[in-house]
Amino acid sequence: MALGFELAAPKELFVEAKYHQSGDFHPQAPPEDPPRLLGEKQRQEVLEVLSQAGLPTEDLAHGSQAKIFALGPSHTPEGLVGLELYGRFGLLRSLVVSDYLRGRGLGKTLVRFAEQRAREQGVEELYLLTLSARDFFLKLGFCELDRKLAPEPIRTTSEFLNICPQSAVLMMKRLVG
Repeated sequence: MALGFELAAPKELFVEAKYHQSGDFHPQAPPEDPPRLLGEKQRQEVLEVLSQAGLPTEDLAHGSQAKIFALGPSHTPEGLVGLELYGRFGLLRSLVVSDYLRGRGLGKTLVRFAEQRAREQGVEELYLLTLSARDFFLKLGFCELDRKLAPEPIRTTSEFLNICPQSAVLMMKRLVG
């Protein structure tokens, strides 16, 4: 699937940069750039960011249905989230935020952005697999499910079948009513 580029973001994502007493740059909030859909030209940067975070990249390296949205400078994304659409079901994947920006709401912003995009495309249920972020997603309204309850379009994704281990927790959030 070819990835495209588009802009969309709430204005509250803008930041004020400050310098620490040591003279080192320390951002005070998420980056100024609004979430954007990354294209083929940014594929290598996406793979590097995900790889550094220990997230899977196998299927992304060779094309994927995932649309990857990023925040931060185009040459070094500081936050990413992926979204795969399968009719009324969606798969949220590849959420990562740079270490120095964690705890500032960037992950939550990226998830909310992906949820809104999914809703706009008619997704009713959004699924994800996680090894380490269960509590984070519970706070955002996702619930844990037995993997056997995943709908067929989600069960047949490469992330579900091959990439994420059986120990990964399946989670779901209803996006409608």
